Amino acid sequence: MNRVHFGREIMDEHIKELVAMGAAAAANCHPCMDHHLAKCDELGIDREEVAAAVRVGLMVNRGAENAIRKKARELLGETAITH
Repeated sequence: MNRVHFGREIMDEHIKELVAMGAAAAANCHPCMDHHLAKCDELGIDREEVAAAVRVGLMVNRGAENAIRKKARELLGETAITH
């Protein structure tokens, strides 16, 4: 099994690519998603697993969006921020 070492942690390629898919979704990185989806396909990772990883990334993205909207309202006032 091909393993990737990050400090003391050890992740196999399967987990690494799922994490990368979630991170790509969180970062709104379209080229990253294309790249890592191709890698997931090469590794035979089930699309349901990929979709679950993407959903986690999107939850992170929404949390970050909500936090920055709150900060902008604090800095600029409620009426300055529209949806």
